[in-house]
Formats: sequence, C-alpha cells, structure tokens
Amino acid sequence: MPIDTHTQTTTTPGTAAGAPRPASAAPSGDRLSRRAKLVLFVLCAAQFMVALDFSVLNVALPVLGRDLGLSRSALQWAVTAFALPSGGFLLLFGRIADLYGRRKLFLTGLALFGAASLLATLAWDPASFLTGRALQGVGAAIIVPTGMSLLTTTFPEGPLRDRALGISGTLLSLGFTIGMVLGGVMTDTLGWRSTMGLLALTAVSVLALAPRLLPESRTPERPRLDVPGAVTVTGGLLALIYALSTAAQHGFGGIDVQVTLVAGLVLLVAFVAVEWRAAAPLVSLPMLKRRTVAWGNAGGLVTFSMMSTVIFVLTLYLQETLQLSSFRTGLVFGVQGVASAFAGSYAPKVIGRFGARRTLIGSLLGQGLLTAGLLAVGAGSGALVATLAVSVASMFHLGAIVSYGLTVTSGVPDAEQGLATGLVTTTQQVGLTLGIPLLGVLATTQASLLHGVRTVLAIDAAIVIGAAVLVGLGLGRGGRAKR
Repeated sequence: MPIDTHTQTTTTPGTAAGAPRPASAAPSGDRLSRRAKLVLFVLCAAQFMVALDFSVLNVALPVLGRDLGLSRSALQWAVTAFALPSGGFLLLFGRIADLYGRRKLFLTGLALFGAASLLATLAWDPASFLTGRALQGVGAAIIVPTGMSLLTTTFPEGPLRDRALGISGTLLSLGFTIGMVLGGVMTDTLGWRSTMGLLALTAVSVLALAPRLLPESRTPERPRLDVPGAVTVTGGLLALIYALSTAAQHGFGGIDVQVTLVAGLVLLVAFVAVEWRAAAPLVSLPMLKRRTVAWGNAGGLVTFSMMSTVIFVLTLYLQETLQLSSFRTGLVFGVQGVASAFAGSYAPKVIGRFGARRTLIGSLLGQGLLTAGLLAVGAGSGALVATLAVSVASMFHLGAIVSYGLTVTSGVPDAEQGLATGLVTTTQQVGLTLGIPLLGVLATTQASLLHGVRTVLAIDAAIVIGAAVLVGLGLGRGGRAKR
C-alpha cells in the first residue's frame, strides 16, 4: 500500500478499529513525508544488517576458529551455514509473504535473526555457533524478500520508488564494504563475538520500530501454496549454493561438489516442469517470460558475481602482492564504500533522466571498462590505481544494482511483488556465490598470483561488457523497460 507524502493517516485493511494506523494512499509529487522516511529507514536498516552479516565475520574467521576449536578446513562452514539458507529459501519466503502477509513475516524474520545472532554471540562450541549462523541465514531469507516487497508496495512506481531503491541499493553495497572494515576493527578491539552482538542489537532496534510503522500487505486471494514447486526450487538452490560455496574453498574436484551441483541443476529443471502444470505456481512462468524480469535479473546476476570476484582478487593482490596489512586493505575498500554512497545519491536522478533500461546497460558497460582498467596494476605499485578504479567501478555497480531492481519490479502487480523481489534477491545471493568459485580459483592456481589476478580481471571485464550488449539487445526499446 503506497505511503502518502503528506502526513494524514488512513485505514488499512485488516487493522482493528482504534489500533495505530500507518500513513497510506497515493503520493503527491516526489517528496517523502516524515512517516515515509521512517518506514524507509526501517526497511533499509534491515537490509543493511543482512548485508553486513555477509562480510563482517570474514576477517574474524582465524580468531574464531582458534577460540571455538574449528579446524581450518571447517572454517568455511561459518560462511556456508549462513549462505545456504539465506539463498535457498528466498523464493519460498517471498511467495509465503505474498499469501499470508509481508509485514507479519518480516517481523518474524527480524525476531529470528536477532535470536540467532545472540546464539552465535554466546556460542560455546562449533555446533552452537553454526546453528546460530544457519538460523541467521533463515532469518535473512525472510527479511530480504519481505523487506524489498514491502518497499516496492509501499512506494509506488515513479520518483518515490526510484529514490527508495537508490537508498536501499546504496546501503546494500555499503553493508558489504563496511562489514569488511568494521569486522577487522571490532575483532582486534572487542573480539569476534562483538560482530555477532552488533547484529543482535541492530535486529532488536529495528524490531522495536517496525510494528508501528509498517502497513500490512498481502494478496487479496489465498491460493494454495505450491508445495512441489517449493520443494524442488528450494532443494535446487540449496544444492547449487552448497556446491558453489564449497568449490570456492576446495575446487570442483570433490565428489560432494559434483554430486550436489548435478542434483541442484536437476532439481531446478524439475521445478520448471512442475510449474508448467501447477494450478497456483510458486513462480509464474509468464512472469519469467517478461523481458524486464528475465534480462533485468541477467544483468543483476552478472554485476553481483563479477564485482564480488573483483573484490576477492584485489584483496589477494593488495595483501599478498603489495603486502598491505588487513587494516590498510580495509581502507582501500572503505574508499569504495564512500564512492558507492556518492553513487547512490545520484542513481535515482540518472534513472529519472535516462530510464532504468539505459542506466542498467550503461552501468554494466562502465563496470566492465573500469574492471579492464585494473589490468594496469603491477607488482611494485598499484594500490592507488586499484583504489581509484575499483571505487569508480563500484559506482557503476551501484547504478546497475538500483536499475536492475527497478527493471525487474516495474509493471509487476502488487500481488506478485514478493515473488518479483524474491527473484531479485535470489539473483543477488546466487551472484555473490557464483563469481568467486568460477573465476577466483584461477587467481590462486596460476604460477604467479599477479598473472592470475590479471587473467581473472580480463575475463571478468569481458563478461560484464558482453552482458551489457546482450541485456541491451534483450530489453530492446519501449515499454516498461524504459523506466
């Protein structure tokens, strides 16, 4: 239900008489009311918290392993235990939110995430810590699609949604970047448990504000949940993300990686077959046939997977080739975060002038060209070149994030916004998981790390530039894709 840019309140369907009622109804102009700003703050804070969780623990893993008795080979599970459910259940929870209430499920996800973060903070052995991480992942899989669908159903298409998604995309990018810097500082000063404690406090703070601010939002009908579709797509995504996450650490030679990779692909093919016959499908196949949905998600998949690969190989380059400390490496990516924040403030204006389609294509092209510029890094120097190039590339990356989200959700009925945003966030998670195992391994298996880094950067740039061309051809001209 769109929020009014004025300050009056109106009734919300399903709200009891006398209960607090959120502001609502059609916008007037492109100014945000005070309540609309608070709603946006709550939704973006939740997204930022989840993005922070993806990276805040990375630099703390060695210390965490020694403290809890996790072996080096088992440390990957500190990341994988979160990544599996956070990516695997996104589509399922996005659809459940459409049917049974986005606000209700969003609050449930916040409560679960906060409790799981507290468990991870107080963990006394590997099992309790990994349980906390897995439950954090389930909470994230609820928060991300419900938060995004609440945003897109609260702010109507046009300047208000452009601005809201621009802010959300900026904080998403900042969350990953700040997590890398903040994780190192907090681990050195307060210990690794403080990183999980921060997430628990953030979840509690957002949960305290959300109930009075967020309107309920669901489809008017209550069709039956597509259980076969839910089982096959969730199982397929879980298997695929496990295979890719494990391959990032140990390569594709392991039998577990090969079996789960094949199983994931088979289940996803089975999911498509199930959806053709389902009376009330989990994913509307006609929706996947929309040019904006198909090609918008393709652009999002490329920008997330390829930018995560750039950050991975640059981390290796800065620390192992240039011998920078973890703190100084974090500062390099901190500059990237500032650049992302700058880009986020201008992305809606650019989209308003040129349209989401052109912004997406131009952003992919800019990201690819700047990635190619990183080939200039050398063994004796290059930190400054890397800092500047990755910072500007991240600005284009941020433009692609905002414009692909707008492209995918543009023109989709409110009744299917949970599904559309579930596709958007699933694309994000799979993209973040996909790039490093597919390309990052090339950097670590070459005789020279510098040669491996340059090889990965060259392939990365070629993929992004090629994607810009294909997305441009796929989206074509006219229609909703322009916005």
